[in-house]
Amino acid sequence: MVSMHARILVVDDDEAIRDALREILEDDYDVVCVDSGFKAVNAVKNQVFDLIFLDIVMPEMDGIETLKRIKAHDKNLDIIMISAVDRAQEATNSIKHGAYDYITKPFDHEIILNRLEKVLLKRNLLKEVSFHRSQAASESGQTQIISQSKNMTAVFDRVAKVAETSSNVLITGESGTGKELIARALHNESLRKDKPFVAINCAAIPAELMEAELFGHEKGAFTGAHKQTIGKFEFAHQGTLFLDEISCLKSEFQAKLLRFIQEREFTRVGSHRTIKVDVRIVVATNTSLDDMVKEGTFRDDLYFRLNVVPILLPPLRTRKGDVPLLADFFLDRFNRQMNKNIKGFTPDAIAVLDTYPWPGNIRELENLIERMVVLGAENQFIDEKDLPFDLLFHKESEKGVQKGASENKGLIQARQSFERLYILRALQNCRWNQTWAANLLGIHRNTLIQKMKSLNLTRERNDF
Repeated sequence: MVSMHARILVVDDDEAIRDALREILEDDYDVVCVDSGFKAVNAVKNQVFDLIFLDIVMPEMDGIETLKRIKAHDKNLDIIMISAVDRAQEATNSIKHGAYDYITKPFDHEIILNRLEKVLLKRNLLKEVSFHRSQAASESGQTQIISQSKNMTAVFDRVAKVAETSSNVLITGESGTGKELIARALHNESLRKDKPFVAINCAAIPAELMEAELFGHEKGAFTGAHKQTIGKFEFAHQGTLFLDEISCLKSEFQAKLLRFIQEREFTRVGSHRTIKVDVRIVVATNTSLDDMVKEGTFRDDLYFRLNVVPILLPPLRTRKGDVPLLADFFLDRFNRQMNKNIKGFTPDAIAVLDTYPWPGNIRELENLIERMVVLGAENQFIDEKDLPFDLLFHKESEKGVQKGASENKGLIQARQSFERLYILRALQNCRWNQTWAANLLGIHRNTLIQKMKSLNLTRERNDF
């Protein structure tokens, strides 16, 4: 068993040299020694190493040929050549074949450790670059949580209490309620905030690739595995691993995840080497894991391990006062992104938004506001007539519009507001064909035309 310390391979036919290097390195690193180039190539094909010290002069297969064969197997593996002083020119030439550096005998203890630290620093930086590139497409950088509702206060309080611990957290809530934002808040307020936050959508990864995605794999571990790949657990070392849609995990991987949670160790696919990591696990689901446990589709022991600290996110429809707040927030964001100036929302538009039940929650609202900004007229307000038919036609929205439009207004104005909305819906439903709309409303076409004029109903560009 090894930890996240580097694994070093020493290749030299001289036992004294192997012992000397082992003595220098073994206190801080996992060291494996072999006495020939053939054994070195075989070791690299069957084990994982972070660095190789390789002697140039060896019987049967010399260091240069060994270097070429190892690089043919894994071009990213760093190799430091070992040479005598009188073979330094040959060691220098080995760099042309992919060697990272060389050292000469007799060894200087500090030089060896300094060269080793440089190599490992470079490898760690490359891992971080690789990770950030793989995450860039999925991370928006938006971690701000917007709310003024009382039922979100309890969520914020729990996040504050749990953030600085390493306890596993289970976030539940409907789709689109912001579960990943809460997971990021837990990470950003923790002592791990300077380490990676790695997010995985379990529903988006095929079951047969889940193990390789999370644990990584060795070159040749399966068809298509053309190179060694670091898994997300390794990327998340000392940070936070967020598993979204945890309910989608197949039973066979549930057992492997349980073992990882218990032991905090794993092996890459195609490897026998055990790797230990320090990872805080946060998971999320929009389904009831408790019900899945009762149905036998989710392991109860894994559920209990994950559900150490539960956080329940309320749906947007229960977050009083948050819809107008979020609508303004998204409007400002998309105005800036698209270099536009949509001024805001009319009271009637806000009344529709505020009473719509938002089955898609915050994500649905965000997508709607983005559409409104794309289609909206410059320097104008978004009005009820600009909103999609589905929002206007919803029964709850109708009640809300009647209420919102009639507040502080007389009966005639309230009736006109409702009549305008009702006719607008009919026109949109009939794609603004006035004859069809009149038949739907049960009135003459001329009457409809008069109503449209008196209520200032005109077709906009985005009404299709």
